[in-house]
Amino acid sequence: MSIKQTCTAGDIQVFLASNLATLLELETDEIDVKEHLESYGLDSAQAMILVGKLEKLLGFQPSPLLLWHYPNIEALSQRLAEELQEKSEVQDTGNVNTAAPVLNLKAEAVLDSTIHPGALPKVPFSEPKKIFLTGGTGFLGAFLIQELLQETHADIYCLVRAADAEEGKSKLQKNLQQYAVWQEKFNSRIIPVVGDLSQPLLGIGSEQFQILAANVDTIYHSAALLNYVYPYSALKTANVLGTQEVLRLACQIKVKPVHYVSSVAVFESPAYAGKIVKEDDEFSHWEGIYLGYSQTKWVAEKLVKIAGERGLPVTIYRPPLISGDSKTGICNTHDFINLMTKGCLQMGSFPDVDYMLDMSPVDYVSKAVVYLSRQKTSIGKAFHLQHPQPISLKNLVEWIRSFGYPVEMIPYDQWQAELINNVSSVDNPLYTLRPFLLERWSDEQLTIPDLYLQARRPHISCQDTLHALAGSSIVCPTIDSKLLMTYTAYLIQSGFLNVA
Repeated sequence: MSIKQTCTAGDIQVFLASNLATLLELETDEIDVKEHLESYGLDSAQAMILVGKLEKLLGFQPSPLLLWHYPNIEALSQRLAEELQEKSEVQDTGNVNTAAPVLNLKAEAVLDSTIHPGALPKVPFSEPKKIFLTGGTGFLGAFLIQELLQETHADIYCLVRAADAEEGKSKLQKNLQQYAVWQEKFNSRIIPVVGDLSQPLLGIGSEQFQILAANVDTIYHSAALLNYVYPYSALKTANVLGTQEVLRLACQIKVKPVHYVSSVAVFESPAYAGKIVKEDDEFSHWEGIYLGYSQTKWVAEKLVKIAGERGLPVTIYRPPLISGDSKTGICNTHDFINLMTKGCLQMGSFPDVDYMLDMSPVDYVSKAVVYLSRQKTSIGKAFHLQHPQPISLKNLVEWIRSFGYPVEMIPYDQWQAELINNVSSVDNPLYTLRPFLLERWSDEQLTIPDLYLQARRPHISCQDTLHALAGSSIVCPTIDSKLLMTYTAYLIQSGFLNVA
């Protein structure tokens, strides 16, 4: 594909407006070229479709990150025209490596000074009567609701985006049913709170915010917007500012404990590569964290730590990638592991890389979070829910072969070339992951998978967590043939994997 030399900023602007309208099923005149692109709510798949169409127009694949670094179609079109001019001068058909503005995560980690427990009365550590939970329409959130319903007598107030309470309740119920954890007997204890994590005061208004703050006894904050393409700026309002609003709620009327679901991603800085990271270690290094989601989790957890230093009772839980229920195999088919596996099966090959699958089953994570949250000794601590015995990607591929799939492991560069040349539509899940898999981010021009290779990752210790769980019956299931068979059976039965 050759670089087009006659395409102007005006041509690109018309093209983008027309194709965005088609994607969103709108009329072209409904697209405002000065409107912020985020307001149109593009998801990863739609973004990649738009990038694919731009590639055909321009003769090179622009970085999907451009869709968020430039605020609207007008500004984006101008920048693409400049890229086109630069490319045409050298006839280089490679990807554009867009240098994003330098982001200082430490400077982002500033908690509103008004969020402070002060001399407010504290909720005594006892059985909560009313629990506030975010993320109830997500995968982990469904299992947290189930576990809280079983292990406590509390009513669960769930933040949910909906037109009204009836729709909110319906969304929560459908999500629990989707993962086979709905029980009719608990129906009356699940109470929707219509709001929005990305809005001030969680989008519920000042009066309702105060009423909620007065009523609930404990907060579980597990909601986060996860997207493999979005940069920090597109995720900040939900993941960072949303966390700040949750902390604000905890410091209103009475001081309520906050149980925050963070991520092991807070240790993605190269400064931790090859080092053992324990639960109580500081995560002061942020340089070299390139994935937007990981950046927001680093900042959000810093806000939680600051609130803890001000006197708010906080507990932090850091899971890795979360896999399916170890008993039923039911999983989130849109998570990275499943999308990657399905895409590689369609390609017929996996990259031959030293990558460890440290995934933890969702039932282990949810049980561990709820159990640990009910121990008074957990306040002020962090817990790693990393799998204590991860397996390598090679082990997974060998098991897949034994199941009858004709797949091979090929050198990473060769696999990337296959991805570029042969994965050209959303029919393969890897298409929407191409920015994540191909974009070169660091000073060393490494891709995200390069940065996740075992040699560049820390060793996440979960020994303190295992010790804290020792008094319970909660044990992380071994990643063995039995567990993998359980997962595979579900993925086939659900139609996600085609055995033909």
